[in-house]
Amino acid sequence: MANGGPVEHGFPHLETVREAVTALYRRLSYDTVRMFSASVAPVDVAFCDTDDLYLGAQRVARELVRHYRLPDARMIVSFREMTHAANVELTAGPEYFIELNDRFRTHRRDIGAALAHEVMHVYLHRLDLAFPGTRANEILTDTAATYLGAGWLLLDAYREDSVSSQKLGYLTPEEFGYVLAKRALVFGEDPSVWFTSPQAYTAYGKGLARARRDEQQPPLTAAGWAGRRRYARDRRHAQDPQAAAAAADGGPYAFTAQAAGQLRVSFPCPTCHQRIRVPVRGRVRARCGLCRTVLECDT
Repeated sequence: MANGGPVEHGFPHLETVREAVTALYRRLSYDTVRMFSASVAPVDVAFCDTDDLYLGAQRVARELVRHYRLPDARMIVSFREMTHAANVELTAGPEYFIELNDRFRTHRRDIGAALAHEVMHVYLHRLDLAFPGTRANEILTDTAATYLGAGWLLLDAYREDSVSSQKLGYLTPEEFGYVLAKRALVFGEDPSVWFTSPQAYTAYGKGLARARRDEQQPPLTAAGWAGRRRYARDRRHAQDPQAAAAAADGGPYAFTAQAAGQLRVSFPCPTCHQRIRVPVRGRVRARCGLCRTVLECDT
């Protein structure tokens, strides 16, 4: 939790975020991900100063349990002084003990954001889905909470001005915006209407721009002129009989030559980031086997 200190910006964890999205689709399946088409509604996690602290926290926790479809899990919420925003004790269940930073006693509107992350820890624990290393696993948790409909709360908890700052989670504000945008493009929703933080709008806009760039990379037909020209150059190099394989410098696609001389190109799906391989033969329609996105390509 950044509390008054500097807030990291940009996309330093983007590769891990993309790996997390792929891992979600692989572990949950397309059909299960589609069950989370509706995000947590603001009214269901609203917390005003007149609400009882403990009863209100338990109510919000129950709502997140319901949203994540953990009907047999019970969250026991308490508060104490600590460095991090929150902590959850992962056990066999069905009871899980969540500790929130004492700061939330007076910043109650952000309790939902903290609980969205901690309850997702329980969800992933039950799925037996984890990344190696604490930081990567926390990025997975933030990404999963956001992609499955509760992470807009985490971005909305980001506030920053000339004298103070607050940010929850391990993703940067722009990375939260990126995952929210990826979700929005899949489910056709606009999470920005729920933001109360002015800084959240800006971060979401930057994340949305980055997410749209994923849909504009060659060999997708939506690629821009510069990308198409670079792709054509790399394809010519790959067709050189002296070259067994070629890839764009820093580009997302790679060419491989097959035994019969047929060239194939692989590239990440713009939705789930699983790599797709198609033959190089002009206009091709490909369907991602993981997220079922249909892609129009010009190979």
